[in-house]
Amino acid sequence: MTQKLIFFDIDGTLLDDEKRLPDSTKEAIAQLQTDGHFVAIATGRAPFAFHPLAEELNIDTYVSINGQYVVHNKEAIYKNPLKPEAIAALEKYADEREHPLVHIDHQDWYANTEKNPYIKAALDSLKLGKEVKYNPTFYHDNEVYQTMLFCSGEGETEYDQTFDQLDFVRWHEYSVDVVPAGASKATGISQLIQKLDIPAQDIYAFGDGLNDIPMLKSIQNSVAMGNAADIVKKAAGSVTRHVGDDGIWHGLKQAGLLR
Repeated sequence: MTQKLIFFDIDGTLLDDEKRLPDSTKEAIAQLQTDGHFVAIATGRAPFAFHPLAEELNIDTYVSINGQYVVHNKEAIYKNPLKPEAIAALEKYADEREHPLVHIDHQDWYANTEKNPYIKAALDSLKLGKEVKYNPTFYHDNEVYQTMLFCSGEGETEYDQTFDQLDFVRWHEYSVDVVPAGASKATGISQLIQKLDIPAQDIYAFGDGLNDIPMLKSIQNSVAMGNAADIVKKAAGSVTRHVGDDGIWHGLKQAGLLR
């Protein structure tokens, strides 16, 4: 079989609702690798937030932080940080509305306020066991690849209308990811595809979240998880079962990628 390149989202795709890796998913990934296929992660998480999972699955190529930090064979090949002036403007606007922020690089995350219940609730849902650090001036001297804004859905609309140089993608009831306008998993994936020079017909992608929509639309062989929202399913070429119902295994089998 011709070598394929398969991208997998993490939350709700590789990991179930309890942040567990189904045995069938682990077995499927191992079989893909044994058969010579190229397996990569495409996630909104930063590398520090999925390193143990990547090691468990023997994956060292990934599109992380919603496409802003791309690594191939453990080497960073693409970085797309937010502009400091854009962060400063966002910080001022958010501070006036008492909306906290968390700035993220590839190694850690840094809040601009201390002990905020909305930050705690959202980040705890990832079940990383990693505390956010307090450093309100982190972005002054360091590259930030993504910022998390903590506000309601109604509040999010204000930001969309005010900041045309930024995109806002909700990932939690209390939080949205903030990335450079036009940036997404799809733009990060395009950087990796250029390097690997793999034909479009041999590339696959699995996802379930709103931040997966650009990826699913841009990849010829895209699969939405059964647990995805309807808007996500409509963006994909096909739909597999729920992540907790061996969705990855069945999706790969349906695509003819498993023996």
